[in-house]
Amino acid sequence: MLQTGFRKWAPLLVLSFALLIIILDTTILNVSLRAIMGDLNTDIQSIQWVITAYSLVLAAFTITGGRLGDLFGRKRMFITGALIFALGSFITSISTSVGMMVIGEAIIEGIGAALMMPATASLLVSNYQGRDRQIGFGIWGGVASAGAALGPVFGGFLTTYYSWRWAFRINLFVAAVVILGSLIIHEARDTSRKPQLDFLGILLSSLGMLLVVFGVIESSSHGWLYAKEPFALGSFSFAFLGQYSIVLPSIVLGLGLLGLFALWQYYREHRLQKTPLVSLSLFQNGVFVRGALIIGLLSLAQVGMSFVLPVFFQSVLGLSAVATGIAMLPMSLTLLVVSAFSAYIIQFVTPKRLIQVAVLINACAFWVLSLGIGSGTSPWALTPGFILFGIGMGLIMSQANNITLSAVPLAQAGEASGVNGTLRQLGATLGSAVMGAILLSTLSTNLVAGVVASPAIPQEAKPALVQQVQTQTSTLEFGGSLQEAPSATPSTLGVALAGIVRTATIEASRLTLLSGIIVMVLAFFLTLRLPNTQLLSNEPKPASGH
Repeated sequence: MLQTGFRKWAPLLVLSFALLIIILDTTILNVSLRAIMGDLNTDIQSIQWVITAYSLVLAAFTITGGRLGDLFGRKRMFITGALIFALGSFITSISTSVGMMVIGEAIIEGIGAALMMPATASLLVSNYQGRDRQIGFGIWGGVASAGAALGPVFGGFLTTYYSWRWAFRINLFVAAVVILGSLIIHEARDTSRKPQLDFLGILLSSLGMLLVVFGVIESSSHGWLYAKEPFALGSFSFAFLGQYSIVLPSIVLGLGLLGLFALWQYYREHRLQKTPLVSLSLFQNGVFVRGALIIGLLSLAQVGMSFVLPVFFQSVLGLSAVATGIAMLPMSLTLLVVSAFSAYIIQFVTPKRLIQVAVLINACAFWVLSLGIGSGTSPWALTPGFILFGIGMGLIMSQANNITLSAVPLAQAGEASGVNGTLRQLGATLGSAVMGAILLSTLSTNLVAGVVASPAIPQEAKPALVQQVQTQTSTLEFGGSLQEAPSATPSTLGVALAGIVRTATIEASRLTLLSGIIVMVLAFFLTLRLPNTQLLSNEPKPASGH
């Protein structure tokens, strides 16, 4: 019986372990920035691009990875992705330049992760049924969310006591364990269709996604309409745009390509009678669409919160990267416990009601976290908010993934998982972009207002200081502060500026956390049309939006 039990749940451990290293890699660089900059003799903008490019590649190719799993075998794509991921990790660990890191971390690791991530969810669907699947998604969802919270602690520990390179070297050992462990996972694929690969669909969807995500991410540095600074890509300059930003043209062109992608998918499936990359019938399934959008909003909220609070911890409270991760541990620990416990709770309530309650708990968590923000507060003052957020996310992520992927036929599991993963990744990208933009714009406004209103700053020094705080606002994202002061100013100016920065950061952090409540309200409205029934099955029946 014990051996049977182990063999039953061992595939889940392997799949969760693989998902964990993917999630950890999306957060680990954030706490290693200073060490990497010093080691590679580069600047913060270059390392930010490495992080951004990883998100871009993952968002652009996740749908493709899910479809490849449907056509050629999800287990096969899972193993292939693990091998590619290990290769990218090795290249990153021996990087001597930012360009080498982009190739290893962003491109190669990103492609490997795009093959692995949808395979983990679709293999879970095909290997477990009924309540076992509920338990599986509870653990799977908990690992996905807790990985983002544990990343700063793990990365900070390795960077502080060993080297940032070990954060990637360890992936080689993890990939080996995952590949060996995959031997006990049953293969799953769509055997009803002849394997065909839609290369034009891959090109249109990937390029369109890249342009949209690029535009959203770069909006904070380049501006939405008018360019804050000239944009150049290598030796090619976009001077022909004049005073206008590259952001809106990038997003519009990306959306246009995605529209062409949708038209091509319809033509390929219904006119050419060939296998599309994404069947548009998937989006006629209202349960799947709403569930995937809810997951995207949850990811936006979590990543946005994980962006805002480290800025507060490091710039206001002066915590180190490791201490910041430890302060956020109550959230990840609570999440792990609750996500596993949700499989027991679901016996007494429907998934819809559980998700609705959890969304309301998350909304309360944002409010409680905003109350814990203050200049003299202890890091542990935010623990109640972290615990609430961990409870909400633990209840939501498991059942949201479960109800979303269980709403589609098993033959579409990989395809649906790819779309679901893409929306999750887009939500994560928008979380740092949108909530980051709210934080930085509010911070800039508060800094200017604080300088203008301060009686400790001479009137003749204020114009120069206003210009400086506007140009140096972004450094606060990494716990920095104003680096220069005008010459011939009183020595008390530094003290006055420090107080203004602290107050502005506190108020900006509060407002940004409160904006998370709006995201939860949107998610709650989407839950209203989820079916109020017990777990859906993956029977090959016509999709329904009811």
